[in-house]
Amino acid sequence: MIQQDIVNLAKEGDAKAIAFLIGQALQSFGVTAKASSENDTLHLLLEGEKLPAEDACIRVAVKGLQRLQPNNLYSLIIYGRQNGQQLPTWTQNVKLKQPLTSKPVSAVAAPIPAGLPKVEEHQNVKIADTQIAEKAPPKPPIVTTEKPKNQPQKRKVVNRKTKNRKPWLSVAALSVILVPISGIVLAAQFYKSSNTTATNSQIVKPVIPEVRSIGSPSPTPQVQTTPKTPAPAAKNTVIPPTTVSIKAVGDIIPGTNFPYNKLPQNKDVLFDSVKPHLKGADILFGNFESTMTDYPYSSKGGGGGMLFAFRTPPSYAKILKDAGFNILNIANNHSYDFNEPGFKDTIKNIDSNGMKAVGKRDQIVYKNVKGVNFAFIGFSNYGEVHNSLLELKAGAEVVKKAKQKADIVVISVHAGAEGTGALNVRNKTEFFYGENRGNMVLFSRTMIDAGADLILGHGPHVARAMELYKGKLIAYSLGNFMGYRTLSTAGELGKSLILDVKMNPQGDFVSGKIIPIALNGQGIPSLDDDFRSVQLIRRLTKSDFPNAGLSIGDLGQIVKKSK
Repeated sequence: MIQQDIVNLAKEGDAKAIAFLIGQALQSFGVTAKASSENDTLHLLLEGEKLPAEDACIRVAVKGLQRLQPNNLYSLIIYGRQNGQQLPTWTQNVKLKQPLTSKPVSAVAAPIPAGLPKVEEHQNVKIADTQIAEKAPPKPPIVTTEKPKNQPQKRKVVNRKTKNRKPWLSVAALSVILVPISGIVLAAQFYKSSNTTATNSQIVKPVIPEVRSIGSPSPTPQVQTTPKTPAPAAKNTVIPPTTVSIKAVGDIIPGTNFPYNKLPQNKDVLFDSVKPHLKGADILFGNFESTMTDYPYSSKGGGGGMLFAFRTPPSYAKILKDAGFNILNIANNHSYDFNEPGFKDTIKNIDSNGMKAVGKRDQIVYKNVKGVNFAFIGFSNYGEVHNSLLELKAGAEVVKKAKQKADIVVISVHAGAEGTGALNVRNKTEFFYGENRGNMVLFSRTMIDAGADLILGHGPHVARAMELYKGKLIAYSLGNFMGYRTLSTAGELGKSLILDVKMNPQGDFVSGKIIPIALNGQGIPSLDDDFRSVQLIRRLTKSDFPNAGLSIGDLGQIVKKSK
């Protein structure tokens, strides 16, 4: 059965189909939905390991039913129950005076029944990958609160103090939570476990504001109340944003003291020029291509030839934190320059300074931003200590595991040949001095197929093309960002960028920007007013991925091409 079939059944009033669609919206948050219909009433039971949040669940159900307009259903009773409990903790009766049309609707607090009607969970239904085009919904109803019918009716007055006050969950915010009903897919994590401690006989009902479709003007909310029943206080519910943003940079080596001192006299100047441009995103990511340790013995001996060992003092963690970094990748070919003690020191010194190191094998780093759960995974071609980009099946399993808890999965991958001869991306395995550096195209697309949402490549020391694959952004290389007296900055090696990416809470690319950066002779970054990296990446994207689905503007704006 495909998605359209389920939606059609739901529109006909099929309780199982309605429960499946609502459950689909809530399953990421540990809430299951079961339903049955009795005469013209739909009974909807919402259960979770933690008590489902009443106000948010009501809005999901009401908004969803307004979109579906199921036949022959005139009222809705919603029950919220914690797993293992026999009776619901809260219940809400939404009485529909007319079938779900644009007529007014009244929400009436219903007493909690001694038992629940038999409800069944809709199972064995597979959803097709294709989404359903949303039809323009009718003008939604205005939902008001009334006293239960078993209490004396009192004259209703408008509370003038709240007449011009926005409701705690505005219409604009509600449109963020509820995306069009192609399966009532929720925008992101609106759910937070309720702290409700009310007994069955003491339940406060929320005031539900007027619900309008996305894009409709927001009128002054019409809130009605009784003189002795003021509107409940706003609840501390996380309202997901329309977009979340990540800024990302490539290779960072802020100096080394091995085999001899190549550290700046004043380390605080390293990020001075670019620090303002690193601000403003929800997450700042970088590839830390050094170690952060005082351990004296290098796995590469004294260096020489093509052997380079980098060791940055632990005190440098502070300047990275002050620059705004949240996540630092350590899955690269320098993380073991000082053996396992240096590797462990690097992780310890990053984590103890309020950042998070990612790159150990099978490691997933989670970070919650504005109610949206991110997962970061690091890959390299050094598979013994890191996740290997050469092991596609194993990598896909790690991504699938991360996707079970995260809304957005971000992949950091150190791969590809190096230098100005490695500017172009090809769908084939790359080698560097006989070493297998992986097939970045195959790896990136395989990880997206497994559930990844953003691929951040680094390693070639030059910026590379970008691609939009299944709505997800792939940046094949972010180039060098800082290499104080360690990395060459000649030609394209000195053309760098800060990638600014905006995604919706499902990880789909919305827009982006290339902030052009140039490295001086010492490897210190600053803003490039000539936009040379923008020109480079635009040219490479056109040549390597003519059907990339992206358009890069003169000033670095990245937008999706219109079909």
